[in-house]
Amino acid sequence: MASPPMPARDALTYTKKNLITRSWQVWLRNLTTQVNDAPSRIQTVSLSAQAASIGATSIPSTTLTTGLYRVTWYTRISVAATTSSSLTLTLNWIDDAVTMSLSGAALIGNTITTSQTGTALLAVDNASPVTYATTYVSVGATPMQYTLDLTLEVVNT
Repeated sequence: MASPPMPARDALTYTKKNLITRSWQVWLRNLTTQVNDAPSRIQTVSLSAQAASIGATSIPSTTLTTGLYRVTWYTRISVAATTSSSLTLTLNWIDDAVTMSLSGAALIGNTITTSQTGTALLAVDNASPVTYATTYVSVGATPMQYTLDLTLEVVNT
Protein backbone atom coordinates (compact mmCIF):
# COMPACT_ATOMS: atom_id res chain seq x y z
CA MET A 1 0.00 0.00 0.00
CA ALA A 2 1.53 3.29 -1.07
CA SER A 3 1.41 6.07 1.45
CA PRO A 4 -0.15 9.35 0.34
CA PRO A 5 2.34 12.19 0.10
CA MET A 6 3.29 13.86 3.35
CA PRO A 7 0.91 16.80 3.98
CA ALA A 8 3.85 19.19 4.23
CA ARG A 9 1.77 22.25 3.37
CA ASP A 10 -0.97 21.45 5.89
CA ALA A 11 -0.88 22.79 9.42
CA LEU A 12 0.33 20.23 11.91
CA THR A 13 -2.04 21.28 14.69
CA TYR A 14 -5.31 23.11 15.15
CA THR A 15 -4.57 26.56 16.48
CA LYS A 16 -7.12 26.66 19.28
CA LYS A 17 -6.90 23.11 20.60
CA ASN A 18 -3.28 22.17 19.75
CA LEU A 19 -4.50 18.85 18.33
CA ILE A 20 -2.94 17.19 15.31
CA THR A 21 -4.88 17.80 12.09
CA ARG A 22 -6.77 15.02 10.30
CA SER A 23 -4.44 15.00 7.25
CA TRP A 24 -1.41 14.44 9.53
CA GLN A 25 -3.27 11.75 11.53
CA VAL A 26 -4.01 9.80 8.34
CA TRP A 27 -0.48 10.16 7.02
CA LEU A 28 1.15 9.06 10.28
CA ARG A 29 -1.24 6.09 10.63
CA ASN A 30 -0.45 4.95 7.08
CA LEU A 31 3.28 5.38 7.65
CA THR A 32 3.11 3.31 10.84
CA THR A 33 1.22 0.56 9.00
CA GLN A 34 3.83 0.48 6.23
CA VAL A 35 6.70 0.24 8.68
CA ASN A 36 4.98 -2.51 10.68
CA ASP A 37 4.16 -4.51 7.54
CA ALA A 38 7.63 -4.24 5.99
CA PRO A 39 9.90 -7.30 6.09
CA SER A 40 12.56 -7.09 8.76
CA ARG A 41 16.11 -8.35 8.23
CA ILE A 42 17.08 -10.80 10.94
CA GLN A 43 20.57 -11.83 9.90
CA THR A 44 23.05 -11.90 7.06
CA VAL A 45 25.88 -14.28 6.23
CA SER A 46 28.76 -13.11 4.06
CA LEU A 47 31.51 -15.58 3.16
CA SER A 48 34.39 -15.15 0.74
CA ALA A 49 37.28 -17.29 -0.54
CA GLN A 50 35.41 -20.53 0.18
CA ALA A 51 37.09 -23.61 -1.33
CA ALA A 52 35.18 -26.52 0.19
CA SER A 53 31.69 -27.78 0.94
CA ILE A 54 29.93 -26.23 3.92
CA GLY A 55 27.97 -28.61 6.14
CA ALA A 56 24.52 -27.69 7.43
CA THR A 57 25.01 -24.38 9.25
CA SER A 58 22.31 -22.36 11.00
CA ILE A 59 21.85 -18.84 9.75
CA PRO A 60 22.71 -17.07 12.99
CA SER A 61 19.57 -15.56 14.43
CA THR A 62 17.58 -15.15 17.55
CA THR A 63 15.00 -17.85 18.16
CA LEU A 64 12.52 -17.80 15.30
CA THR A 65 8.80 -17.77 15.94
CA THR A 66 6.33 -19.61 13.73
CA GLY A 67 5.84 -17.63 10.54
CA LEU A 68 6.82 -16.83 7.00
CA TYR A 69 10.47 -15.99 6.33
CA ARG A 70 12.39 -15.01 3.22
CA VAL A 71 15.93 -16.14 2.43
CA THR A 72 17.74 -14.31 -0.36
CA TRP A 73 21.10 -15.51 -1.61
CA TYR A 74 23.86 -14.56 -4.01
CA THR A 75 26.80 -16.78 -4.80
CA ARG A 76 29.58 -16.31 -7.35
CA ILE A 77 32.65 -18.19 -8.42
CA SER A 78 35.55 -15.89 -7.50
CA VAL A 79 38.40 -18.15 -8.72
CA ALA A 80 37.79 -20.60 -11.54
CA ALA A 81 39.09 -24.16 -11.23
CA THR A 82 41.69 -25.34 -13.72
CA THR A 83 39.35 -27.86 -15.35
CA SER A 84 35.79 -27.75 -13.99
CA SER A 85 33.73 -27.03 -10.90
CA SER A 86 30.26 -27.29 -9.42
CA LEU A 87 28.57 -25.58 -6.50
CA THR A 88 25.08 -26.24 -5.12
CA LEU A 89 23.38 -24.33 -2.30
CA THR A 90 20.83 -26.12 -0.10
CA LEU A 91 18.46 -24.57 2.46
CA ASN A 92 16.76 -26.60 5.20
CA TRP A 93 14.00 -25.71 7.67
CA ILE A 94 11.10 -27.31 9.54
CA ASP A 95 7.49 -26.60 8.53
CA ASP A 96 4.66 -28.13 10.57
CA ALA A 97 7.09 -30.74 12.02
CA VAL A 98 8.24 -31.74 8.50
CA THR A 99 11.89 -31.25 7.53
CA MET A 100 11.95 -29.27 4.29
CA SER A 101 14.81 -28.81 1.83
CA LEU A 102 15.41 -26.60 -1.19
CA SER A 103 18.43 -26.86 -3.49
CA GLY A 104 19.34 -24.37 -6.17
CA ALA A 105 20.63 -25.40 -9.57
CA ALA A 106 24.31 -26.34 -9.61
CA LEU A 107 26.67 -23.57 -10.75
CA ILE A 108 28.80 -25.26 -13.40
CA GLY A 109 30.04 -22.36 -15.53
CA ASN A 110 33.53 -22.39 -13.96
CA THR A 111 34.23 -18.74 -14.78
CA ILE A 112 34.47 -15.75 -12.47
CA THR A 113 31.28 -14.41 -14.04
CA THR A 114 29.29 -17.50 -13.00
CA SER A 115 26.78 -16.50 -10.33
CA GLN A 116 23.40 -17.37 -8.91
CA THR A 117 20.85 -15.38 -7.01
CA GLY A 118 17.55 -16.49 -5.60
CA THR A 119 14.82 -15.92 -3.08
CA ALA A 120 12.77 -18.48 -1.21
CA LEU A 121 9.78 -18.08 1.10
CA LEU A 122 9.83 -20.53 4.00
CA ALA A 123 7.06 -21.36 6.47
CA VAL A 124 9.08 -22.03 9.63
CA ASP A 125 8.02 -23.75 12.87
CA ASN A 126 8.56 -22.10 16.22
CA ALA A 127 12.21 -22.21 17.38
CA SER A 128 13.44 -24.24 14.39
CA PRO A 129 16.55 -22.95 12.66
CA VAL A 130 16.98 -22.18 8.97
CA THR A 131 20.21 -23.79 7.76
CA TYR A 132 22.31 -23.57 4.63
CA ALA A 133 24.85 -25.95 3.13
CA THR A 134 26.93 -26.07 -0.03
CA THR A 135 28.11 -29.00 -2.10
CA TYR A 136 31.45 -28.21 -3.72
CA VAL A 137 33.34 -30.03 -6.49
CA SER A 138 36.53 -28.74 -8.12
CA VAL A 139 38.75 -30.47 -10.67
CA GLY A 140 42.28 -29.40 -11.58
CA ALA A 141 45.41 -27.95 -9.96
CA THR A 142 43.76 -24.59 -9.18
CA PRO A 143 40.77 -25.11 -6.87
CA MET A 144 37.58 -23.16 -7.46
CA GLN A 145 36.75 -20.51 -4.84
CA TYR A 146 33.37 -18.90 -4.26
CA THR A 147 31.57 -16.21 -2.29
CA LEU A 148 28.21 -16.66 -0.60
CA ASP A 149 25.88 -14.00 0.77
CA LEU A 150 22.58 -14.88 2.49
CA THR A 151 19.94 -12.71 4.13
CA LEU A 152 17.16 -13.99 6.38
CA GLU A 153 14.10 -11.75 6.77
CA VAL A 154 10.86 -12.15 8.67
CA VAL A 155 7.88 -11.53 6.38
CA ASN A 156 4.95 -12.45 8.62
CA THR A 157 4.73 -13.99 12.09
